[in-house]
Amino acid sequence: MAQHGPRLVIPIDVKKKPHEQALPLHNRWHPEIPPVVEVRTGEVFRVEMVDFSGGRITRNYTIDDIKHADPSIVHYLSGPIRVLDTDGVPAKPGDLLAVEICNLGPLPGDEWGFTASFDRENGGGFLTDHFPCATKAIWYFEGIYAYSPQIPGVRFPGLTHPGIIGTAPCKELLNIWNDREREVEENGLQTLKLCEVLHSRPLANLPSTKGCVLGKIQGGTPEWERIAREAARTIPGRENGGNCDIKNLSRGSKIYLPVFMEGANLSTGDMHFSQGDGEVAFCGAIEMSGFLELKCEIIRGGMKEYLTPMGPTRLHVNPIFEIGPVEPRFSEWLVFEGISVDESGRQHYLDASVAYKRAVLNAIDYLSKFGYSKEQMYLLLSCCPCEGRISGIVDSPNAVATLAIPTSIFDQDIRPKNKIPVGPRLVRKPDVLKCTYDGNLPITKNLSATM
Repeated sequence: MAQHGPRLVIPIDVKKKPHEQALPLHNRWHPEIPPVVEVRTGEVFRVEMVDFSGGRITRNYTIDDIKHADPSIVHYLSGPIRVLDTDGVPAKPGDLLAVEICNLGPLPGDEWGFTASFDRENGGGFLTDHFPCATKAIWYFEGIYAYSPQIPGVRFPGLTHPGIIGTAPCKELLNIWNDREREVEENGLQTLKLCEVLHSRPLANLPSTKGCVLGKIQGGTPEWERIAREAARTIPGRENGGNCDIKNLSRGSKIYLPVFMEGANLSTGDMHFSQGDGEVAFCGAIEMSGFLELKCEIIRGGMKEYLTPMGPTRLHVNPIFEIGPVEPRFSEWLVFEGISVDESGRQHYLDASVAYKRAVLNAIDYLSKFGYSKEQMYLLLSCCPCEGRISGIVDSPNAVATLAIPTSIFDQDIRPKNKIPVGPRLVRKPDVLKCTYDGNLPITKNLSATM
């Protein structure tokens, strides 16, 4: 009898550590990481994955796992997956790989997640100069809904999606990545004015043998040492897709990924139950283990036909994303604006990052008037289905960014009104799990904001 339903190609046992899984995981991009499985176009297949930390961040009510998190191990990915057409011919460089998300969700029996911000000395986040302490909130799932004991009075439907999905780079593209990111890390503090306003560090995560996992490649061998020193970290999104963190890539979505090497070598991971635009806390979606059910199509020669290089080589392209038809419906939003003027009052020229930082800070300060701590709202705006927009990018000197928050996620009316806010029906304690900041870097203060 013919099989109906997806074929499980990469299983995960959440009770086991990443190195104990039936098929080896990896946490770097490199063309020589061998595929662990093959699939054919047209078939629906199921890929399971651990959370990005490989289970190191727990649902225990402790902050130690976040404060002392090892950033060298992220992200654990399932794959690579070699993609063949129905005749057994693999995807070729220059093709376009169309990946349809047929279904997805948390792994049964592991229906919980976490949102966190790293300590400033350990990577921080978008607002790490305002929130330097490590923080964490645990979320529990009730079907499509999520709630957290650490952020009471809030419940919302998740728009579940993979944070990372991408193809393997060829060696030429890998060298391009490493060269340009090394330049930023080594010289950025002296050349990039934005570093004076955004304080996440390092500026780029360069190849490192520490924490490196290379799938089937045996550790401790000369081959492993060579590849580990070349392999790109999975932290930023790049030409291959990768860590794009596009919250709308849920059921029914399609991702059109450039193919840089034979077989495409597709990998995925970093599953999110929900995320706000920007994932501002950095570890800031509702992170979870999960599964994807995918179907692939190979568009022969699609890179040249559909993708325009925006750089000096044919490899400087970017994926195309097609958003699916299934999303939560919200009818009422409260929208916060930010302009490209920083906390000191200094004008920046059409800088959307500064404008978005101001919009997020404005939203946090406003919502803290309703019985919440600012740390609670920082984590919430990182993981709830809020919408970030660049509203203006031509009217010199100010870029305008907005952050729209669906009002129905709260159990109280958060609109401005002719009476003093009295706080949520549920008391805000317990607060998010957090620790003290033991570093000595300066903290940015909003001098005129709510204390």
